[in-house]
Amino acid sequence: MPGRKPSPRTRGDVQARARKAFARRQRSRRLLTWRKVALALAFVTLIGFGVYALYFSSWLRTDGVEVTGNDLLTEKAVLATAEVPTGGPLVQVDLEAIEKRIRSLATVKSVDVSRKWPHQVRIEIVEQTPIAVLDRGTRKQALAADGTPFPVPARALKGLPRVKVGASANSDALQEGAAVVSALDPDVAALVDYAEVRTVDEIQLHLRDGRLVRWGSADQSADKAAVLLELLTREARVYDVSVPGSPTTR
Repeated sequence: MPGRKPSPRTRGDVQARARKAFARRQRSRRLLTWRKVALALAFVTLIGFGVYALYFSSWLRTDGVEVTGNDLLTEKAVLATAEVPTGGPLVQVDLEAIEKRIRSLATVKSVDVSRKWPHQVRIEIVEQTPIAVLDRGTRKQALAADGTPFPVPARALKGLPRVKVGASANSDALQEGAAVVSALDPDVAALVDYAEVRTVDEIQLHLRDGRLVRWGSADQSADKAAVLLELLTREARVYDVSVPGSPTTR
């Protein structure tokens, strides 16, 4: 009925329920707090374990090097240049420094160094491709398409055309000479004894039968090769295709 006061028993029940609800909220807060603490401790423990595993344990230490892609270079030469430190944490190996050292080898065109977990460093090499033999008398090296000379085993020089350089030939001239050799038609290349590089614009082909071809620079080499094949049907000692639109013979 309106205005009727709750009985003491009813008030007691309400208060009891309120106390229980408050207690539940308190327990929930404490539980949430403990969960946060437990997660934080687990996270810290995991980080600590990871640091220990990476830097202090023997589980992830460097104990070997894997070299791939090398044919002209021996594995011994690569390892000697790479100077990969072993015995320490794999995570601390300076990969960039190793790459820099290996790139100093003229035979190497590109290199990628990575970690091969759990214990190795992996070195992947792409070597220069020899397109000619750079003949400097008693010293012979391979010549890359970009004009870079580099040492190779004798077996890698077999069957390649020769390139000789004059005393005044610089690196640019050598690059032009390599471009000429790279552009030679197979039919023309088969006739060539060696290419002589004097300057950037003065490159000559000495044919196996003693005839001489004045090639000029590496510009329009494809056109020059086509013109030369036609000219060679004429009896002559010297063929000049330096200007392929106006070739001459002598």
